[in-house]
Amino acid sequence: MPGPGKSKGLFTLTVRGSSTSEPMNWIGDDSELEPFYGSIGSDSDDSKNSDFTAVADRRPEPQPLGDGVLGWYGNWYTTVRVECGPGSSKAAPPLLHVTARADYEDVSSADRQRLARLARSAADRIGCRTRLPELPDDQLAAAPSVLRPARSADGSCRWFAQHINKQGQGKLPDRFLATSARDANPVESCLLAVSPDQVGQVAEGLPFDKRRYARSARTHAPLWLRTVSYFGSEARTVGYERLTSEDEIITTGTAGQGGGAWWASSVCDGRPALHTLSSSYLYDSMLSAQTLSSVFHAYVDDITKQRGCTQVEYPAAEDFRRS
Repeated sequence: MPGPGKSKGLFTLTVRGSSTSEPMNWIGDDSELEPFYGSIGSDSDDSKNSDFTAVADRRPEPQPLGDGVLGWYGNWYTTVRVECGPGSSKAAPPLLHVTARADYEDVSSADRQRLARLARSAADRIGCRTRLPELPDDQLAAAPSVLRPARSADGSCRWFAQHINKQGQGKLPDRFLATSARDANPVESCLLAVSPDQVGQVAEGLPFDKRRYARSARTHAPLWLRTVSYFGSEARTVGYERLTSEDEIITTGTAGQGGGAWWASSVCDGRPALHTLSSSYLYDSMLSAQTLSSVFHAYVDDITKQRGCTQVEYPAAEDFRRS
């Protein structure tokens, strides 16, 4: 039977192209972006004792393939990114994401390597004029999913440890899950989450309704923040869900907020970049505008300095004021 190390089928191959009507890179508080399964409203004793932000069991942060230019992978999928250059057909979009996904559990390192080969092979046959980097020689280790104390954050979350060690913990997350910080990586993310012990600090001083919701984070509503930066072609297809109208694709060179997310823009190596902060549902309303603005500025200041970016545009102060 197909399974770890011996799969002969049971995979899905998808190809997505950039367009002017739908984002390829989503930000905000949409449930599809939720990193934790949570208890799904369970009232059992086991639910009350569970620690839902200890492990990003639903959606660990994607890890770069090599230096990240080729794409990224998770525990059960690999995505190869293809930038269609001069000489491509007129129908070819500027950017393609080719994803090979295993449709079974317990995917091994060898299986992830096979998925990567499948995705890259498919990308070679699409008809985009491009030159893809080679796959890394090493097998793809499992994507880290266990969160660690935020004060020791490293990799793509190192800036957050510096921020809370200087400004204090307050109501901010006390756990992190990072990816490798690599200068060529076109998509770099950092997940920050609130532990059960930190929930009390978040709830303290809030109005009754928000305090009750904050305390529910111990049992079924994890609180988290996620920062992601997108560079080059990836920056041109970032967007968020709008409940009352069509989904919004963010225009590079702008700054603002919407859909439970904030974004800043810059220019890095002559190409556009978007730097984003997303919040789980209502967590942002439990943080002051000053706290949100401060943490986002700390992130953008750090990533733009690390990448040598210029022409940085930040959201206006009123964009962080939420009722």
